[in-house]
Amino acid sequence: MLSPVLSNRLVVLDTETTGLNPQEGHRVIEIGCVELINRRLTGNRFHVYLNPDRLIDSGAIEVHGITNEFLADKPRFADIANDFIAFIKDAELVIHNAPFDVGFLNYELSLLAGISHGIDAICSVFDTLAYARKKHPGQRNSLDALCKRYSIDNSHRELHGALLDAEILADVFLTMTGGQSSLLEEAEETHQTVIGVTASDKIAVNRPVLRIIACTEQELAAHRKTLTMINKNSGFCLWQD
Repeated sequence: MLSPVLSNRLVVLDTETTGLNPQEGHRVIEIGCVELINRRLTGNRFHVYLNPDRLIDSGAIEVHGITNEFLADKPRFADIANDFIAFIKDAELVIHNAPFDVGFLNYELSLLAGISHGIDAICSVFDTLAYARKKHPGQRNSLDALCKRYSIDNSHRELHGALLDAEILADVFLTMTGGQSSLLEEAEETHQTVIGVTASDKIAVNRPVLRIIACTEQELAAHRKTLTMINKNSGFCLWQD
């Protein structure tokens, strides 16, 4: 899916794994999710570390820092599957490079007795990497690159972590797809308030003629520059002709 999502409930998700390919028997070792409703973080999270019943590749440990020893006493995916499915059910998942995470989650689901469906039967998926590549063709669109492009602080991200990356991705997603959504929401709320005014609140029809102050060429140029910046960052500017 390459257009901004419309679902009221979003779940931003990330995983860490033992390696790169579930077809080689690699497993999920961490799942991190944060919930958004109407594009606002709710504070609801789902976060687990998992025992994969296999060794983690050394290259993967260098990326996320999760060790075999740390996971030895952690639950298996089967132990948390029902809670995980309940958390994401009927939401729209927001994932960076969705085929990677969805492929691993589908593999985990395929190992469970009594489950014959994948993630797409539980919820829809929005891939922020695919969206970023369409929005910024020819540019680097990793999560770190998007943080830099949208001035999102990720200085606390020394290693990858599912929950931390999900939280960072939520900020990136809201900035990259939101643009002026919050302003539009405020405008809609204001419009609803204006509709409810009483006759005594209306401006008198015999008021003096309002003075019109025209902007200078310098002010107009600065205004156009700001609108161009908004359009570049959000992909849409309400006030740009």
